[in-house]
Parts: sequence; structure tokens; C-alpha cells
Amino acid sequence: MTPQVVIIGAGFGGLDAARALAHAPVRVTVLDRHNYHLFQPLLYQVATAALSPGDIASPIRWILRHQENVEVLLAEARAIDPVARLVMTDREPVAYDYLIMAAGATHAYFGHADWEQFAPGLKTLDDALDMRRRVLLAFEAAERETDPEAQQRLLTFVIVGGGPTGVELAGALAEIARQSLRDDFRRIQPESARIVLLESGPNLLASFPESLRNAARASLERLGVEVRTGAAVTGIDREAVTVGATRIVARTVIWAAGVAASPLASSLGVPLDRAGRVAAEPTLRVPGHPDIFVAGDICSMQQDGKPLPGVAQVAKQQGAHAARNIARAVAGQPLEPFRYVNYGNVATIGRGSAVVDIGPVRASGWLAWVFWLFLHIFWLIGFRNRIAVLGEWAWAYITFQRRIRLITGGKLWPSE
Repeated sequence: MTPQVVIIGAGFGGLDAARALAHAPVRVTVLDRHNYHLFQPLLYQVATAALSPGDIASPIRWILRHQENVEVLLAEARAIDPVARLVMTDREPVAYDYLIMAAGATHAYFGHADWEQFAPGLKTLDDALDMRRRVLLAFEAAERETDPEAQQRLLTFVIVGGGPTGVELAGALAEIARQSLRDDFRRIQPESARIVLLESGPNLLASFPESLRNAARASLERLGVEVRTGAAVTGIDREAVTVGATRIVARTVIWAAGVAASPLASSLGVPLDRAGRVAAEPTLRVPGHPDIFVAGDICSMQQDGKPLPGVAQVAKQQGAHAARNIARAVAGQPLEPFRYVNYGNVATIGRGSAVVDIGPVRASGWLAWVFWLFLHIFWLIGFRNRIAVLGEWAWAYITFQRRIRLITGGKLWPSE
């Protein structure tokens, strides 16, 4: 009987796992609670009105349409029964002979779950659209506000977390305020908006070399972003963010400080790290469960004494490696340990500025931004998406405008 491989999650890890099994003698079922694959590195561009949701997402069935041994099921995995070899979903259970868990991550608030309602994170398209709505409504509310203090509170944006997501969000928000919206309002000056980036550690972009970290900070400060490092958040409420004894009054707070693995891992009954990730064997197997493998944000693994970062390249390589090890197991061959190949890091800081750290190449500024642009175009799935994104970026670069400034969904004024 042909072995059944179930893959939970069609993100970077899950999708590469499915593709790596294209010619293996197995049947593959891909489970995801969404019917699309999301290109998460550009999610912040939807949140900041540069791109539309359809520009960075593609239907899973369309992506895998030519792979005859794959079926795709729209379902939310809720628990694993490793004894019965079943994935419990919001629909019917799904049986497996081998399982690859690539369920991704969610927001982590370090024991302060109550902060989430005031400081939403950015992991899904819904998060991005909600964030876009919050940002644009802040300017609209400020336009009709007559009290100067209340107006300034509405025009203050705080981003918690100085990793790539936080840095890219800060740069994009500065562009919106100082360029895209500059001539749109009559009672306020959008360029007067205060954008504060908080990082609890000593540096932004901790995984980058010092020279690029400094270049990124300088680029943000040129855009008018107020960068504070060594600034651990101790409280967030509806009106302000507290850092030690300092209270920063702001109505819009964005969380980019941490992630936690999908809670699905807890159903395995194996030890988890502080972020809820499975400490995998070198082959990516789950200890005690030789038929279950993990990849991406749900996998905890060290290499050369350092933990692997939670980035797309790690997830892609782990997903493909887990799939190849399953093919080896089916063929009766020994499994091979996983080794991550670091292809480098990139981050953008607004229009025409980025930092690139790839092997011996360390660059910042306009040329680095051009490299970042074409790298992301290359990794996008689908010819239409590549053309659409390139067109939007070209328009934004030439005109300083973001055309996707639409306020959609929900009540117009949620606080009322």
C-alpha cells in the first residue's frame, strides 16, 4: 500500500516539503486553514498600503496543480494523535503514515497576553489588513480632532521590536507620513507624525554585522524615526506604551517583538522550548516519534552552537530535507542529518535603502535596495504576482505614492 504523507501547513516549509515529494512513491495530503500560500516577507507592504493581498498570495491548489500525488484539504489542524496516527482537524480526522509539521508560528507577548488587544502583530493577511486599517484611520481621526494633544496622540505610532519586521514597518510608516499622505489632508500635517521604534536589546537587526546595523539605524533616523535601543516594554494599554519609568502616549502600537510556535506542538507530549518549539533530532524527526518530522518555526535546532533563526530560508530547507528523509525511510535507506546553508540576510529601510549581508557581500543604501527588490520578485510565486508587485513598486518609486490606501472592513470608528 502506498504510504500516506500528511503535511500540516502550506507556508515555506510545507510547500517545499510537498514539492520535494513530487517523484516519491507516496501519496501527499497538504492541510492548511487557508486556501493560499502567503509570501510573508512582504506582508508588511500590505499592512502599509504598498501592495494588495493578492499580490503576495497564491492559491495552494494552483501552485501544486501539476503534482499528481498531492491533494490539498482546507482544514485547521487542532491536535495530533501519534498513537492512532491521526491529525485531528476542525473537520474529519486525517490518517498518516508519515507526518511533517510545518504549522508556523503565532505572536508571543512574553507572558502578557493582555497586550495583544492594544498591540496587534503581523502574521496573516487578516493581520495586515487590520493593521492597514488602524494606521489609515489614525490619520483620519486626527484630521477631525480639534484638541492638539489628542491629535498628537493619534499621530504617534510605536513599533515594538527592532528585528527585520520592525525595521521595515518603521521605514514604511515614515514614508506614508512624510511622502504618500503629505498632500492629502487639510487640517493636519501627516509629516509631523511621530514614529517610535523600540528594541529591548542593544542593537537593531541583531543578526546583521555591526556596520549594517549602524547603517540601518542611520537610514531610519534620516526618515525621522525615533529609534530607542535598550528599551524593554513593561506595559501597553489603550493610551500608551510604558518603557521603564517612561510612558509614550500613542493610540497605534504595532507588535514585532517575538513569535511562539503553533500550539499544535503541545499535543505531541514531547518536551518543548520556551517558544513552544519541538527540539528535533538532527534528522528533523520528533524524539520518540520516528514517523513525525518538524520544519520551520515549530522546529528548534542548533547548528555550530547557535540556534537556527526563524526565517524563510530555514523553513524551506528544513521542509525539503524532512521530505527527502521520508523518501529515504520509505526506501529503507538511512536518514541524513540536516545542515542549514545560510544564504544571507536582507532588510529594507524605506524607499531606496536596504541592508544586505550575503557571504562576503555587505552593502547598504540604494544598490542594496535594488538587490532586495529583485530578490523578493524572484522568490514570489506566479508570473502575475511578479509583474503586479514590480509595477506597484515602480509606481511608488516614481510618484512617492502608495495606491492601496483603502480602509475596509469593520466599524468605521471601532472605539466609538
